Amino acid sequence: MGPAPGSGSRWVGAIVLAGTLLALLPAGAAARWRPAPTTAAWQWQLQGRIDTSVKAGVYEIDGFDVGTKVVHRLHAADRRVICYLDVGSWESYRADAGRFPESVKGKRYEGYPDERWLDIRRLDLLAPLLRHRFDICKRKGFDAVEPDNLGGYTNDTGFPLTAADQLRFNRWVARQVHRRGMAVALKNDGEQAGQLVHDFDFAVVEQCFQYDECGPYRAFVDAGKAVFEAEYELAPGSFCPRARAFRFSSIRKGYDLFARPWQPCGA
Repeated sequence: MGPAPGSGSRWVGAIVLAGTLLALLPAGAAARWRPAPTTAAWQWQLQGRIDTSVKAGVYEIDGFDVGTKVVHRLHAADRRVICYLDVGSWESYRADAGRFPESVKGKRYEGYPDERWLDIRRLDLLAPLLRHRFDICKRKGFDAVEPDNLGGYTNDTGFPLTAADQLRFNRWVARQVHRRGMAVALKNDGEQAGQLVHDFDFAVVEQCFQYDECGPYRAFVDAGKAVFEAEYELAPGSFCPRARAFRFSSIRKGYDLFARPWQPCGA
């Protein structure tokens, strides 16, 4: 049986309409990963050879240190992969460290002698460097970026950063990642989570149960977005019931973020 009269024109019209709607979406929006709230396990490994045997559906690994083959191997095993990058502080050991002008480097990051806070107001100087970093994640095939140190304005950075400076910078970061077709995480900026929930696709949080700081991130769950959370000192039995109630994906890790220990709360 042939098509009904006029069905061909309706089909063409539907294609045109779909193409128009896609054209109106921000670059990369149609294909971008959008993790929904979950209590399923994730893995966070920033040191050592990546252990791809960990039974987690989402991996976060270092964008500089990990090669494309590892990302592809994780994808072949049906895992989503997050690219860890630092955007709010300078790291002396990175390959591009020498490209950062001295004028944007502030005080030492407490507890991390090889890092210094960045003057996030100076996008005229930082933008080309950070765009290059986002391009690395894109080129290696990552699904998302976790841009670290997005809360400098609450720290002693050596610069008079304001909440408005931080919002402007964080939103710029989110736009840049989205333009490359990847999802982007809000990292440890609970004070502004409610204002940024619509700019970011999910959140990555550290020790919010230990320090009673999880509440603001529930805005992400309310918006249908995942929260991936890690504790370093609390026993899983003390935070996992709350994590499941909040619909957070929580794990217990060591501060050095090797593959192990890894203790997920589970579903």
